Amino acid sequence: MTTTTSYLLSSSSSSAPLHTFKVLRRTLWNRIFALIFTLAILSLFVHHFICLLGSTNTTTFFLHFTLLFSDVILSFMWATTQSFRWRPIRRSVYPENLIQVTRDRDFPKLDVFICTSDPYKEPPMGVVNTALSVMAYDYPSDKISVYVSDDGGSELTLFAFMEAAKFATHWLPFCKKYRVEDRCPAAYFSSSHCRSTTHAEELKMMYETMKMKVESVVDRGCVGDEHIKTDKQREAFNWWAHGFTRQGHPTVVQVLLETGKDKDITGVEMPNLVYVSRQKSKASHHHFKAGALNVLLRVSAAMTNAPLILTLDCDMYSNDPTTPLQMLCFMLDSKMSKYGYVQFPQRFHGINKNDIYGGENKRLFQINPIGMDGLAGTNYVGTGTFFRRRAFFGGPSSYVSAEKPELNPNHVVDKSIQSEAVLEMAQSVASCEYENGTRWGYKMGFRYGSLVEDYFTGYQLNCEGWDSVFYHPDRAAFWGDIPINLDDVLSQNKRWCVGLLEVAFSKHSPIIFGTKSRGILMGLAYSHFAFWGIWSIPVTIYAFIPQLTLLNGVSPFPKVSEPWFFLYVFVFLGSYIQDCLDFILMGGTFHRWWNDQRMWLIRGISSYFFGTIDFFLKSFGISTFGFDITSKVIDDEQNKHYEQGIFEFGVASPLFVSLTTAAIINFIAFSVGVTRLILGHNKLEEICIQLFLSGFGVVNCWPVYEAIVLRNDKGKIPLKNTILSSVLAFSLYSFSYCLTSKI
Repeated sequence: MTTTTSYLLSSSSSSAPLHTFKVLRRTLWNRIFALIFTLAILSLFVHHFICLLGSTNTTTFFLHFTLLFSDVILSFMWATTQSFRWRPIRRSVYPENLIQVTRDRDFPKLDVFICTSDPYKEPPMGVVNTALSVMAYDYPSDKISVYVSDDGGSELTLFAFMEAAKFATHWLPFCKKYRVEDRCPAAYFSSSHCRSTTHAEELKMMYETMKMKVESVVDRGCVGDEHIKTDKQREAFNWWAHGFTRQGHPTVVQVLLETGKDKDITGVEMPNLVYVSRQKSKASHHHFKAGALNVLLRVSAAMTNAPLILTLDCDMYSNDPTTPLQMLCFMLDSKMSKYGYVQFPQRFHGINKNDIYGGENKRLFQINPIGMDGLAGTNYVGTGTFFRRRAFFGGPSSYVSAEKPELNPNHVVDKSIQSEAVLEMAQSVASCEYENGTRWGYKMGFRYGSLVEDYFTGYQLNCEGWDSVFYHPDRAAFWGDIPINLDDVLSQNKRWCVGLLEVAFSKHSPIIFGTKSRGILMGLAYSHFAFWGIWSIPVTIYAFIPQLTLLNGVSPFPKVSEPWFFLYVFVFLGSYIQDCLDFILMGGTFHRWWNDQRMWLIRGISSYFFGTIDFFLKSFGISTFGFDITSKVIDDEQNKHYEQGIFEFGVASPLFVSLTTAAIINFIAFSVGVTRLILGHNKLEEICIQLFLSGFGVVNCWPVYEAIVLRNDKGKIPLKNTILSSVLAFSLYSFSYCLTSKI
């Protein structure tokens, strides 16, 4: 629901609006509740201090101090969420009015960046489908250039795109002739929208032939001579005949389609399609995805230098061909010249009915961004983002010139992208040594210094003075894939956690640097993400301390008959109900919200916990970590379990140890607590909070108990994990018994 007041932002050259936004009605209630909840938190701290002052021994003091420390962190993280609730907005666009401001559809050029790095974890056909979906945009084809960065330097990926270039000459005119909405071939041919016509059937057969050819080459592991048809193709694949390895190879820039030279079967110009594999050397630091994006930024500057750039994950295909027009409603508004990028939400297909792994990430990708959008703009989430090229060269009021004039955003490319001079420049700027001694990655381009280069880049651009826009259309602009087993989900979150903590404890920490640059609310918003890892502290404490004290007959919480008890009830229910309402008001369901909060607890005790440890160990030079690619390959048995809503464990992962240990302790504590109530050894009013927390843990851990006891398939928790967790649970109980026996 939104307010009736509409805030108009239109182009200065036309009275017709290009876009509007409305402040959500719940804004006032959010602010009132924030005031009430703040008073409740302060009261809770008073209670903690009273308990500390009344402690009779060191063990009791330590117990109450631990709970106080936990609640301080929870309060800080709750405070950071208030920035998202302070002024959430929803936007609308009017692309039909663009014709009045684009001078006969004189649209700006658009460069699309797609990154991939492993043909076995990120199958080339998936990357091809993503590229084809954006090449077929409802946008002048001669204005689009698609650059594919292959960080794995694989001939398999290059071969796939050579085949895709041929298929595109048929696919693009088909989409535009029949006004196809699903312009990802795989999505279209498997949907109910697929036409039952001779033309469609012929095209589907052509696509299946291409798919079989590409997949057979991937299975074989190399491109056979029978697939190389021309001297140009043979010359391209010659790179792989001279000691070419994944970590050591020269730059490969291969133009597969060129606007003005290549045309589709109807005679219309094709978009540019360029394959890029940057130079790699074992002695060089490659900065993972940010390094690949900066190479594309420079290569595209040398070849086309479009003023607008779209970054896409290799598995996130376009679902709406009008998306660029929606983006232009913001970028062509002269009043929004300080807006550096337009962010569309990450949305995912293939999510099971109740989203058991919380893969939708609704709070991260939908709820929080509308709150940031009402302040100074949302964060960059790595995909589905349209940038002004100018934003990568300093703030709106400052400018950082590239070391070569051809790389500056105002440079006009007037040569063919296959001319000798242009290709030579492209090869040069993709060198692994090119950035040495330059400002790339620090003052220009995508930023280094964090595993989560997307978050850090958006944050830095915002601190430099660029605002941004979050636009959430009814029809998803992009669809992506999600992990469908728990180990992949938690490993991905662990990597995010480490990268975010790198920013949190750097000189650019949002709580200080961000607040100074963009104000307290934006500082808190970025801090919420940066300090994700510290969720592990209160979640772990509340997963173990109340349960262990219950087993040992100690109660650190107020009785039901005491007024402080109702404060705990209010704080718990207030935070959970507000979170649930936020989720449902954004189109979620109660069941999905429940699974989302369950995954928050699971992440807190596993991926956040290990990510935080990993980060601090690395800070002291004890441990190192790398960039692990999340596999996009779908296992049939895993897919079956996922569709049935069954958790997939399957591997003896360290991430499952703490989770299983917590599940065992909560089950034992709840069972012992209920038994004592039945036998009359305890009164409910004395152990109510501890019993509730244990029961709450048991309910949330039900998939763990199933995987330990009730399942015999490959997705169960391995016996090694169960034994180790049982030993840890017994050790924790023994240690707690020694401590509490002194009370």
